[in-house]
Amino acid sequence: MKLHIPKELPSFETLLAKLVGENSISASDSSWDHSNESVIRELEKWLLGLGFRCEVIPVDQQAGKYNLIATLGTGSRGLVLAGHTDTVPYDQARWNSDPFKLSFSEGKYYGLGTCDMKGFFPIIVEALKSMDQAELNEPLIIVATADEESSMAGARLIAQQGELQARAAVIGEPTSIRPIRMHKGILMEAVEFRGCSGHSSNPDLGNSAVNAVHGFLGELFAFRSRLQANYQNANFEVSGPTLNVGAIHGGDSPNRICGHCQMNFDIRPLPGMSVSSLHAEIDALVKQTGYKYKIDVKHRHMVEPVPAFETSRDAELVKACERLTGVPAEAVAFATEAPFLSGMGMETVVMGAGSIDQAHQPNEFLAEQQVGEMAKVLSSLINSYCIAQP
Repeated sequence: MKLHIPKELPSFETLLAKLVGENSISASDSSWDHSNESVIRELEKWLLGLGFRCEVIPVDQQAGKYNLIATLGTGSRGLVLAGHTDTVPYDQARWNSDPFKLSFSEGKYYGLGTCDMKGFFPIIVEALKSMDQAELNEPLIIVATADEESSMAGARLIAQQGELQARAAVIGEPTSIRPIRMHKGILMEAVEFRGCSGHSSNPDLGNSAVNAVHGFLGELFAFRSRLQANYQNANFEVSGPTLNVGAIHGGDSPNRICGHCQMNFDIRPLPGMSVSSLHAEIDALVKQTGYKYKIDVKHRHMVEPVPAFETSRDAELVKACERLTGVPAEAVAFATEAPFLSGMGMETVVMGAGSIDQAHQPNEFLAEQQVGEMAKVLSSLINSYCIAQP
């Protein structure tokens, strides 16, 4: 299969402006959540024009959520370039410009999703521009997913379908073009305590949910200490797993016994830690608390967990990315779609233009200098995995 770039293909800035201009926010809050179909259809139009075979896959048709898998060439040992099409919500009052209108100032492209991570897709096109007329011996596959920022439903569906076949995958999250070969996972959990309210002058008139929360917190923090004593990985800046209690809500008045309380917390496990084992240990603490305080305690997962991810330091893709960027592969604490692609048998690296420090921030930007640098890296990887004879 030969790649052919039309002479009339728009510029990087024009393509990025089109994507930034489409609202594709995903959020658990329905007042913010928005379809990503317009972004998917725009990408489909570009890639059909470049000769790709495009499949738009419903993730949640009612909510207007879709994936796109675009393939150029045939075979099973090519390269996947993957990214998500959604963004997080934004705080208009803290932006200096319209988040949905691309602007350029002092070498930076500003707009919602410029670095996280709509910019990755026009960078792929830039990489292909330098490869016009190249003959592909293995396929180049571009994957665009839905709802990474809220549920990772798009990547989960691709993993469930199990039809994606390639030798390697690069997920273009903003890493300042530094290859990432491992990251922590994330579990987001809620525990609900239902006691009995009553007049605060006599504790025997009710059963305080706060008392149970206090006891559970002690057990939870002891559990955290055991995890951090038993699991360490020096590749991470924070070398152990973390557990953060992010919210506690309950009660209604200081002169009433608290009858209901809910606690929300997250755990970020290291590679090699079992998600199912973590859930089982939390369930045991919940059961113990309910029995001790004679209170109804229920545990639920706020979202489906994202496993930790690791690709071997000796993997061919890791070595290739280190050679092309001149920096060693690293580990990060934030979660991505990498474990879902890695779990399908592909060597996987997370690497893209832009900094994670700009992601989810007002005045998000992508540095112009990194656009060309990342395009060169992608061109080299496409050449190695899709064009060069094995």
